[in-house]
Amino acid sequence: MDDPAAPLEAYVMDVSYFSGKLEAYLRYKQITHRRVEVGWRQLTKIALRETGVRKVPLLRTPDGEWLQDTTPMIDWLEARHPEGRVVPEDPVQGFFSRLLEDYADEWLWRPALHYRWSHPDDARLLGRRIAREVLKDVPGPLALKAWNVRRRQRKLYVVGDGVCKQTRAHVEGTYTGVLDHLEEILSHQRFLLGGRPSLADFGFFASMFRHFSQDPTPAKILRERAPAVNAWVARLWNARFSQDKGEWLPAGSLPPGWDALLREVGETHLVSLHANAVAWRAGRSRFDLEVQGTRYRGLPVVQYRAWCRERLQDHFESLPESAKPVVRERLERQSAWEPLWQDGRIASHLHQGGDPPRCRPPRRRDAARILGSPWNPTPTGRV
Repeated sequence: MDDPAAPLEAYVMDVSYFSGKLEAYLRYKQITHRRVEVGWRQLTKIALRETGVRKVPLLRTPDGEWLQDTTPMIDWLEARHPEGRVVPEDPVQGFFSRLLEDYADEWLWRPALHYRWSHPDDARLLGRRIAREVLKDVPGPLALKAWNVRRRQRKLYVVGDGVCKQTRAHVEGTYTGVLDHLEEILSHQRFLLGGRPSLADFGFFASMFRHFSQDPTPAKILRERAPAVNAWVARLWNARFSQDKGEWLPAGSLPPGWDALLREVGETHLVSLHANAVAWRAGRSRFDLEVQGTRYRGLPVVQYRAWCRERLQDHFESLPESAKPVVRERLERQSAWEPLWQDGRIASHLHQGGDPPRCRPPRRRDAARILGSPWNPTPTGRV
């Protein structure tokens, strides 16, 4: 983009997990943008046509490029808007901020969707809201549209993501456990890495803002169990880099409370990323996973998560030689090194020949793009 000050168009939804993350980042960085709240018509007529997928958030640059996926979008924006950077220059802090962001993005997705669609009051409320806001252009009675939303979301993202009687306690324990870890950190400092937001904050904000702090059942738990986290949600939404005079902890250091989070990442998320990548390489669509004594069956294989693992490995490999043993030692201490590197590098072939976060418009609107899996919505293929 030639002019970093030219306004972006942010295509978002008010109920969207990753829209909240991107919006908080744009607000904090004070990046000029126009908010476009999308419905089904924009998803079909604009997003699908321009990017090949019906999902948000998306960014449209002034020169007409389309960007998707918040993690590479933030990297792209950081390069063009260096003021108030959120990715620490210190290599140790930078790597662990990226690791926590990935965990928060991908592992907390399951409890966030479970609380929204498994609990009847939450499901009724959100079903009607999505039907009213997102499906307003779709003809039909509101009650029928809301019922279809609840049915689809529960089938795909609750039952279809391994949540059942045998796993429910672990899924809900993931949420309350993370609240306890974050509460310990945020009771003593304003943000996760000290006095100003880092990438890790925006990663956790995705689920904590639009799901856990707003959906009735998890919001009650949040208010009662983790008041410091509840306050942090509002603080981050209201933060602006030009007004923020805080600093991160000294280079090379992490808050003491991060060790418990990193152990959780090693025992759960990195184990899952490895199993998902092995299943992707084998061409499977589902895989079983055992974490912390709980067995999940029939989890969806997600190409993007295979890429996430590659990307974390790339970030480690790009560290200065002096930082690698420091990072490795901390990962090993928290049982996170082995699952990150088990079976080496497993290629995802996502973005092959591409330049994330830029989208390549589909060459044709084929059935695979329109009717494909919501977990792997584009027919990228494997070479």
